[in-house]
Amino acid sequence: MCTSMITKKITGALARLFAVLAMTLLLVSCGGVKKYMYLSDMEPGGRYPVNMESVIMVHPNDRLDIKVSSRNPELAVPFNAQVGSYQVASDGSVRSAGVDENAGYRVDAEGNIVFPVLGRINVGGKTLKEVAVTIETMIENGDYIKSPEVSVEFLNFKYTVLGAVNGKGTYTVDGDKVTIIEAIAKAGDLSKNAQLDRIAVIRMVDGKQEIFYNDIRTADIFMSPTYYLQPNDIIYVEPKHKERNERAWQMASFGVSLVSLASTLLWALSSIGVL
Repeated sequence: MCTSMITKKITGALARLFAVLAMTLLLVSCGGVKKYMYLSDMEPGGRYPVNMESVIMVHPNDRLDIKVSSRNPELAVPFNAQVGSYQVASDGSVRSAGVDENAGYRVDAEGNIVFPVLGRINVGGKTLKEVAVTIETMIENGDYIKSPEVSVEFLNFKYTVLGAVNGKGTYTVDGDKVTIIEAIAKAGDLSKNAQLDRIAVIRMVDGKQEIFYNDIRTADIFMSPTYYLQPNDIIYVEPKHKERNERAWQMASFGVSLVSLASTLLWALSSIGVL
């Protein structure tokens, strides 16, 4: 009778122990999964301003694709004397055909390019539209072509994403605009240990690297000077503190050890006939 009562007490205590351990392990495992929302302060129907002053400028080492078109196609050919071949359409526009990877006009350290017929042109610090207008003005003032049309695009618009994302790497932009949100999406989204308020953009400004922090949880990010990326920007998403992760692992390890100890105790009691 006494043995039966002891057995019941031991069994009840062990059951409670297992319940506590199971709850502890559940809390520890759930603690590692953080649910988060981007732009959580935005309301349906709300309107939020976007920083449009963050225009993309031309910098040293950029490579530009520049094409000149004219109503008289033959007049535009000398201005498109670049490596590769070109096709002149019936409307006078000039399209590239088979340009190699080194094509385009590389901007030197002083912000200049060497352009056919016109020679050296300073484009550093200008927008693509300003570069196009500058070349159109020079062509028209030189009486080469009346009302020329110039298109300018980046050939090497790239950015790099590092840190707590699912797809670190360097990405190429198709066009001349990309936002920080689009860049993060391209990199496979943020990982679960990302700090949403510590998304840094490292940018070259006046010959020096500057760092800007963004908080993707709020609509304030739309007004960030780095909402629109510049060529060669580096996005670094800070991970959460390593100490927190290590503590979670320590708690999990402790729980596993207790479960192992309880299992051993049950086996020992069973082997001697108590259970």
